[in-house]
Amino acid sequence: MRISNLQIGGGGIHFVDKDNKKLAYGTALEKIFVRFYNYFLDGQLYFLWGVGYLPFHSARNFFYRLCGMKIGKGSTLHMGARFYLPHKISIGEDSLVGDHAFLDGRAPLRIGSHVDIASQVMIYNSEHDLTDDSMKAIEKPVEIGDYVFIGPRVIILPGVTIGRGAVVAAGAVVTRDVPEKAIVGGVPAKEIGKREIENLNYRLGRARLFQ
Repeated sequence: MRISNLQIGGGGIHFVDKDNKKLAYGTALEKIFVRFYNYFLDGQLYFLWGVGYLPFHSARNFFYRLCGMKIGKGSTLHMGARFYLPHKISIGEDSLVGDHAFLDGRAPLRIGSHVDIASQVMIYNSEHDLTDDSMKAIEKPVEIGDYVFIGPRVIILPGVTIGRGAVVAAGAVVTRDVPEKAIVGGVPAKEIGKREIENLNYRLGRARLFQ
């Protein structure tokens, strides 16, 4: 007889995996710990989803920092943003993250200063290994340099570095590194222009209320 991951039979009680293979007790205990840790992460994700709809920037930032996210002075995350593992996410000063953006912290995610991330942008740093029989996860850090602008509904995939001052056009899917001050667009994103600004030294300004 099998109850979830327990198998009860003539040989006693054994732990088994999802493929019904017997597990050593040490391995089983490790898996139990990981299972409950994932429950905790699910709870944190749900909690932060609710925090994301608080109508005040300062209140949201307080709870995000409480969960380990590093947020620089003057930076703002608009309502409805969602996260995985916020303690691996860092955002510099004077940066904006648009409403309903998704920031993945399963590997380090670094967002620089004076970065403008528009609405519904999705940044991932974990994906499935399609060559592996068990579809295990591959995690790679993502880095976004200072003064980058990322348009609405852009998708950034694991392992990408976006150089200082680059622009990613709306709806692009970024699968590889973007050079400094390059303008990229399309699926997959390709360079379509260059940002002709000598000195990048602007500030994005204060966030509007109730956004």
